[in-house]
Amino acid sequence: MKISNESMSLIKSGLDRLVSRYSNIEGEVVTDIHFQPLFKSGEIVIFNDEDEELDRISVPEFQGLNSKTALKEVETILRRCLENHRKSFEQLPIMKPFSFVMVDLQKETLSELLLVDDDLVIASEGLLKDLDEDLNEFLKHLLAD
Repeated sequence: MKISNESMSLIKSGLDRLVSRYSNIEGEVVTDIHFQPLFKSGEIVIFNDEDEELDRISVPEFQGLNSKTALKEVETILRRCLENHRKSFEQLPIMKPFSFVMVDLQKETLSELLLVDDDLVIASEGLLKDLDEDLNEFLKHLLAD
């Protein structure tokens, strides 16, 4: 999916507002910040654990999308944007760990986009991809000897 610089800027501004909102809140407990893409309107709704809407970002390229492929592409875009803001998120005075997750219309988690912990930040599934296969292959060779 091709996303315009203007849309990327809108997402960045939304994340900046999110950082600003939590910058002066000392020791707040937040476990998840949810991103809900609404393809009908072309928006991303950001809300907290208590379903309080924190922001709404309009992304024209998302309007009318409807497939699982589109969800994966939106996930990739959000991961990239969140990774670019990682240092800002790490410095927030929110009690860690907390996560950024993408959810569906029923608010069920589709994927974890970013986990912020004191010294640990997971921004990609790449590290754990195919881990089961690697472990099975390792055990197969270990037991064969």
